[in-house]
Amino acid sequence: MGKLKHEIRDPIHGFVKILDDERKILNSEHLQRLRDITQLGMTYLLYPSATHKRFEHSLGVMELATRVFDVIIAPDNLLPQVLTLLPELKNEDAKRYWRKVLRMAALCHDIGHLPFSHTGEKEIFPEGWNHERMTAELIQKRMAELFRELDMPLRWKDVVKVALGQKKIKEIHPDWEFSRWEIILSEIIVSDIFGVDRMDYLLRDSYHIGVAYGKFDHFRLIDTLRIFPNPETDEPELGIEIGGMHVAESLLLARYFMYSQVYLHHIRRIYDIHLKEFLKAYFTNKSGKAEISVDPEEFLNYTDSMIMSEIYTYAKNQNSAGYEHAKRITQRKHFKLVYERNAQDISINPNAVEILFTALQKEFGEENITKDEHEEKGGISPFWVIDRNKNIVNVFSESEVLKKIPRAIIGFIFAKPELKQRIKQWLGENKEDILKKGVKKDE
Repeated sequence: MGKLKHEIRDPIHGFVKILDDERKILNSEHLQRLRDITQLGMTYLLYPSATHKRFEHSLGVMELATRVFDVIIAPDNLLPQVLTLLPELKNEDAKRYWRKVLRMAALCHDIGHLPFSHTGEKEIFPEGWNHERMTAELIQKRMAELFRELDMPLRWKDVVKVALGQKKIKEIHPDWEFSRWEIILSEIIVSDIFGVDRMDYLLRDSYHIGVAYGKFDHFRLIDTLRIFPNPETDEPELGIEIGGMHVAESLLLARYFMYSQVYLHHIRRIYDIHLKEFLKAYFTNKSGKAEISVDPEEFLNYTDSMIMSEIYTYAKNQNSAGYEHAKRITQRKHFKLVYERNAQDISINPNAVEILFTALQKEFGEENITKDEHEEKGGISPFWVIDRNKNIVNVFSESEVLKKIPRAIIGFIFAKPELKQRIKQWLGENKEDILKKGVKKDE
C-alpha cells in the first residue's frame, strides 16, 4: 500500500505536505508546466540566483493557506458572532470539503501565467484576457475532471472562485455570486494584506535573491489571524489580534522595501522592456496584431525554455523582427539608465519624467530612448484588530507606522548604451531650463 501523505522539502517552509490523491493535481501537465515559468521573469540577469519557479511558489501558497485555514477555524479562535455569520463553521463535512478546495485553489492559482510570469501580460494577451482568466479557463476546461476524481470530489467552479477572489471573478464572470464563506476563503489567498500569495512570494523572493528586505515573522502573523465581524457592516473579514500588529507592519514594510529595492530596480525593469518588445514581435500575427493563443492545449506549450530558445534564434538573425531586443537580452547590452525621477526635479515640474523623455526623443531620436514609470495605486487598505480589551478597532487607530509607509514610485529614462555619456552631458546643460519651460510633444 502506498503512502497516504507525502512531504516535499522546501527551503522556506521546511516541508510541504500533500495527500496521495492531491498528487494527481500536482503531477498534471498544468502544474508541471510551472517548473518552467520563472517567478521573477528575467530578474536573474540582475540577481543570478533569482531562478526560482512558479511551481515551488504554488506549493508554498498551498502550505500557508492550509495553516491559515486551520488557525482561523479553530474553536478557541472563533467569536460567537462569526459562527452565526458563517454556518459552514458548524458543519464538519463542509469544513473538510472547503479545506480541500482551498488547498487546490492555492496550488492552481498561477497556472495561467505566461512565460516569464507577468512580463508582457498586457501586451500579448488578447483584449479582456489576463493570467487570472487563463487560470479559470484551464481549471474549467482541462482540470475539472481531475478535481472530480479526487477522494473528495471538488466542483471546479468552487476552486476557481477561491483561487481568484471576488474582484477578479467579477471581471470574468459578472453573474457569479460569492457567499460570505467563499469571500473569506479567497481572501486567504488573494488579500492585499493577509493573502498567503503575497506572504510566500516575499519570503521566497528575498531568500533566492539574497536580500533581507522581504523577511518577516510569518509564523506569528498566521497564529494571530482571526475572522472578525466588521463593526461597520457586520460582514465577516480577516483581521488580527493586537499581538500580531507589529508583524503585520513588518509584512507591509517588507513589501515596500522589496518593491522599491528589487521589483522596481532599473536594470530589472529595462530587461522587462526588452522582453516585452521581443514578445510583441514574436507573437505578431499575419494581421499585424501581437496576440498569444488562449486555446488551453496550445497555451500549455508556452514556457520560459521555449521562449528563450526563440530569443537565441532571433538574436542570430538580423532580419528577424525581434532581433534588436533578442540581441540585447542574450548579449546583456540593455539600454542604460540616463535619468531617474527625483524629488528636486518633481518640485520644479511634477511631469519631469514625461517632459524630459519627450525632449530626449526629439534630440536623440525616438528609437534610441525609452522610459518606464510606475506608481502604486492607493495606499494600505485598512483592516481590523482586536485589542486587549476585546474591542475590534481600525488598525490605523493602533499603528502610526502603517500611516507613514510611502507608495513605491519610479520614473526611469533609458537610452542606447553608446549615447549614455552624450545624453548625460546634454541633460546637465539643458535639464533645468527644460523643466522650467516645459516641452510640448507637438512643438
